[in-house]
Amino acid sequence: MKSGRFFKATACAAAISVQLISAQTVSSIPPSSPPAGSANTASSDELQALRDRITKQEEAIKKLQQSMEEERALLEKAMARPAAPAGSTTVNTVKVSNGSAGDAAQPVQIVPAVNVSHPHIAWGRQNLQSKAPSSLSISIGDTTFTPLGFVDATFFGRSTNVGSGIGTNFGGIPFNNTSTAHLSETNFSTQNSRIGFRVDSSVLGAKVLGYFEADFLGQPGGNIYVTSNADTFRMRNIFVDVQRNGLEILGGQDWSMFTPNRRGLSPIPSDIFYTQNMDTNYQAGLVWSRQTQFRFIGHPTENLAFGVSLENPQQYIGGSGGLSSTAVTLPANPAIAAAGGQFDNGNTTYATPNLHPDIIFKAAYDGHVGANDKIMHVEAGALIRSFKDTVAVGTPTSYRSSSTTAASGEVNANLEVIKNFRIIANTFFGSGGGRYVFGLVPDVIIRPDGTISPIHTYSTVDGFELNLTKNTLLDMYYGGVYAGRNVAIDTNGSPIGYGFHGSSNSNNRTIQEGTIGVTQTFWKSPNYGALSLITQYSYLTRNPWSVLTGQPKVAKTNMYWVDLRYTLP
Repeated sequence: MKSGRFFKATACAAAISVQLISAQTVSSIPPSSPPAGSANTASSDELQALRDRITKQEEAIKKLQQSMEEERALLEKAMARPAAPAGSTTVNTVKVSNGSAGDAAQPVQIVPAVNVSHPHIAWGRQNLQSKAPSSLSISIGDTTFTPLGFVDATFFGRSTNVGSGIGTNFGGIPFNNTSTAHLSETNFSTQNSRIGFRVDSSVLGAKVLGYFEADFLGQPGGNIYVTSNADTFRMRNIFVDVQRNGLEILGGQDWSMFTPNRRGLSPIPSDIFYTQNMDTNYQAGLVWSRQTQFRFIGHPTENLAFGVSLENPQQYIGGSGGLSSTAVTLPANPAIAAAGGQFDNGNTTYATPNLHPDIIFKAAYDGHVGANDKIMHVEAGALIRSFKDTVAVGTPTSYRSSSTTAASGEVNANLEVIKNFRIIANTFFGSGGGRYVFGLVPDVIIRPDGTISPIHTYSTVDGFELNLTKNTLLDMYYGGVYAGRNVAIDTNGSPIGYGFHGSSNSNNRTIQEGTIGVTQTFWKSPNYGALSLITQYSYLTRNPWSVLTGQPKVAKTNMYWVDLRYTLP
């Protein structure tokens, strides 16, 4: 119902109330003793007639009141929205940083409870909940269009020349026996600036969310910093999400459902955990991807969600030390080695064959604890992946195919242990899932007979986020990746695979990173947006499986970011 009808009904109710008071006043006049004479008798008859009319009027008024109450109930039902979950907290700042060579994105919540990148709409049980609309929102009927984004001016530097831009190539930190390890780097960038919009609507009783987000971290030209600094526009997220009666379906590109959440299984970027880091590749050890998917989620209660996601697969043998080369050593037999071309080595786009989509199962629970209604988010998930290759054998030539299936799991928690202080613990373990740890570990090796053997991978990101004041957020994280050794003996007697003695020092055994960051919001207005200063310092090390005599055992670097951000209201 429209607001005009509501005000008209309210005015009508007020008029009825006045009439009722008047009627009650008249009906309360006690009958007086009639004076002597016929005039007195006439007056008594008139007074009785008046009382009869008032009685009928009271009955009519009662019917009108009942009608008004029914209409008021309908109005309230039509205008009602689900209440915000207990313990939800206003977000003071939205911080986002996105990915470089890999990607990234992030919201910086100054209040760490439930961070909502667009304060007018929250996603509780993944229900769209109307909040105070953005001053930039445009409503047409039941549909609201809201622009979103921010402008970033970022300074970043490293004590060694990693050469990967604003996002760090964690697996390629140079060792000190190279010249790049003795060169520092200093850069300015606006690449992380972001633009997008969301569309919220109701269609046939279903809540519909359309979401688009892009940045300027696309593949740069070779002369990008010479004159114009014309960074390349790039798609980040674009999806539609439909929810009705506790069931939810998503289609499009979004953060993988295997990426840790801050809240439920929400697809909205601000409800996903990818740290507060300004590094657009986030934190070493973080499990994440942004890829095309079809997601099916059930919400049996306000606090519980479970789902399955079918996501874009890519069998992968690249990464570790460079993210753009084959990390595993292939068999000497050219026919078998050719199977390596059926896997992505960090440069392949569409040529990689895949057996079936990556299958992800995940469940999440959001509880509310204590007098302050603190939010406790816990979740667990499983990742199922399959790999296949085909090799030519014998004379005359015949073809032999090999396939294998591997599984990984995760257990994550995001806990507000005391007011404004959250502890984060994310753990990933399994085999064949190296692509999901920013591609730092290959998925598999290829054995001398062409069969496939998955590589074991373990990773973690742990830390805390603390609101020192209303506008000051402190965060600290530790992230680590462990890549398992997987070795086979070739037909010529030499070792092949990943991590064998004498393998390249790009075959990392561990990569570890410690990070501290501070976000200071100078001002924030629902009409004018927010201005924030975001700082990050990180110390990163990597250790290879094989260290030859006289070679360094560890590569390390110091890294820092300073970012001035204006966020749209």
